Amino acid sequence: MARNILPFHKKDAEAKSEKPAYAHPHTPHAHKERRLERFAFAPNWVRNEFIAWMGEFGGTFMFLFMAFAATQVANAAAPATADGSLTQTPDSSNLLFISLAFGFSLAVNAWAFFRISGGLFNPVVTLGLYLIGAVKPVRAVSVFIAQIIASICAAGVVSALFPSPMNVNTTLGGGTSIVQGLFIEMFLTAELVFVIFMLAAEKHKATYLAPVGIGLALFVSEMTGVYFTGGSLNPARSFGPAVVTHNFPGYHWIYWLGPVLGALLAVGFYKMMKYSEYETVNPGQDFDDHEMELFDPPDEAVTGEEVRRPNVAAETSEQAIQAVVNGESLSVNASRRSRTGSKTSRTIGGSDDVIEIETEKKHPSNS
Repeated sequence: MARNILPFHKKDAEAKSEKPAYAHPHTPHAHKERRLERFAFAPNWVRNEFIAWMGEFGGTFMFLFMAFAATQVANAAAPATADGSLTQTPDSSNLLFISLAFGFSLAVNAWAFFRISGGLFNPVVTLGLYLIGAVKPVRAVSVFIAQIIASICAAGVVSALFPSPMNVNTTLGGGTSIVQGLFIEMFLTAELVFVIFMLAAEKHKATYLAPVGIGLALFVSEMTGVYFTGGSLNPARSFGPAVVTHNFPGYHWIYWLGPVLGALLAVGFYKMMKYSEYETVNPGQDFDDHEMELFDPPDEAVTGEEVRRPNVAAETSEQAIQAVVNGESLSVNASRRSRTGSKTSRTIGGSDDVIEIETEKKHPSNS
């Protein structure tokens, strides 16, 4: 009877309290195991271990590839030419200066422009984001055109402003062959694009800091690539200076094909991780303490949706409404919750591609 005279919002809150809003919709039966339909052939722990293995393999490979390649640059001996003379050895201070310039320039400008256009600045980054569905086709084409025109304009302004001859073209060096240059560009670009996917395309608590990580990724890649290929990783970076200086080497195509292949490699690895629901392997890694209090995943999460970040604002609002219904002040409700240390499970969305697999379980016989 009292319920019928409550204000509308209080009736809604009390109605919710009659059936717990946070009950998990996928509570497994004792004799069934939930699996992703596309991975029904393997238990969840096998899928999780496979994803973890792939993540560690990819991360360790790129970490050591970058480190070994940069060490190779630092320790490179001057290669002999066909006539027996020696070419110039790498100048570590120059390499460091160029790498810092590219890395910090990308970080600063991406941080400034990501609210406007996304701060892509690279045709193959645009291609990669389009292929994973983060950028629409019309936007991808328009920013691609903008990037190409801007690279020509930037190279032209630098050529006009500074007195010394233009010397920013990307060329092969250190005795690097065309095939080697192609694959160096591919792997360096794959590293950069995958970092962009994980720090910017995948939304998380530190997304606003993504430009810093992306700039550092380019810095490391440039430390490796400048000596051998000029460190392009970006067709626009190579195309603009080539247009202004009217200097297109016969292998200029590697600065297009190499980065495109790298972007495709990054897209393939990223899509495989997403397809495998990588979020279930190591959930809660970027949660804060408050979010961890509210984080209450099922015993064996199957989909990434089940381990998504708790909505702290919604949880606080729910507590506030419930406190009003119970006739408590918000401060009293909060202090009572902190004293008891109890936590409320959150709403967890379902997934249509979760199935239940019958499994054998030995039950103790009743004697």
